[in-house]
Amino acid sequence: MRTERKLTRLDRVFARLDREPERPALLDVPEMSRHRIALFAGTLAFYLAIVWAVLISSWLVRLDWQVMFFRPYQQWPEIHAFVDYYVVLGQRGPTAVMVAAWLGWRSWRQHTLRPLIALGVSLLLLNVTVGAAKYGMGRLGPHYATTIGSNEMWLGGDIFPSGHTANAVVTWGILAYLASTPRARRWLSALMAVTSLGVGMSTVYLGTHWLSDVLLGWAAGLLILLALPWFEPLITRAESWILGLRDRWYARLRRAGTAPRPVGPPVAVSPSGSARDDAPPREPAAPHRARSPVHLAPGPHTARSDRTPVTPAGSRRPPHADRHPRNTAPAARPLSGG
Repeated sequence: MRTERKLTRLDRVFARLDREPERPALLDVPEMSRHRIALFAGTLAFYLAIVWAVLISSWLVRLDWQVMFFRPYQQWPEIHAFVDYYVVLGQRGPTAVMVAAWLGWRSWRQHTLRPLIALGVSLLLLNVTVGAAKYGMGRLGPHYATTIGSNEMWLGGDIFPSGHTANAVVTWGILAYLASTPRARRWLSALMAVTSLGVGMSTVYLGTHWLSDVLLGWAAGLLILLALPWFEPLITRAESWILGLRDRWYARLRRAGTAPRPVGPPVAVSPSGSARDDAPPREPAAPHRARSPVHLAPGPHTARSDRTPVTPAGSRRPPHADRHPRNTAPAARPLSGG
């Protein structure tokens, strides 16, 4: 007997992807143009300039200390509650979940895995590059600073560059990167820039980051977005590999689920005590018929008045020859003489 496998939610997602293997015409993949290369080179120079300014304890470090002593959270305490919530837009967990949900819906609508894979690649680059810079330079934050006026480098910290700012740039900027039209890309890029800078300034307001941390984090996230076109071939190969793995998995399930099972001849089994041992074997069952209602016994159904009285088998009583079905004329009885 062949049984059909019940499709899971993941099966339905992959079935949706199979409906249109080609990307829609409106989805243009960003290329590494001359304009983008120039932006990447300028952002990289800005990144290196901030690192150098902090290393030599230049005016940027003095500005960091001045902002820290200004204590913005004490100057404007009325916005403290709002900033506590707004800074969540730069935390890795909540932002990744929200953006992944949106890009998952995009993958479903556009029949491609590229949005989700692009998000995964960007977050991987973010963890590797920003994490290496944080622990490599080991700068302490304002709350743990030891010497006034120093750059607080190589002391085991992990706040330079700002992870909140870099994460806000990447997670919200990936929406602009994957936008379908140039106009949407421009608007989303501007929104990403404002949101990420707002997140960075929120950390400065709360006193968890130096101002230079925010500037370096903003540059670090922007470098990742600008470099993503170089990883588009990797994204394409990853999508092909995932779909190929899906196809091999489906083929294996089909081979295992559609193999015919051995079926033997039907065996008649009689209930215990309901038939004698010398009774002839039953004939094979007739083809399956529609089931009768639950309240009726199986078989043809006649009115009770049309049934012929039958003496139960094994009964010592003689047959009821004098009984006759209803609605029929009784047989004439012989008249007794007298």
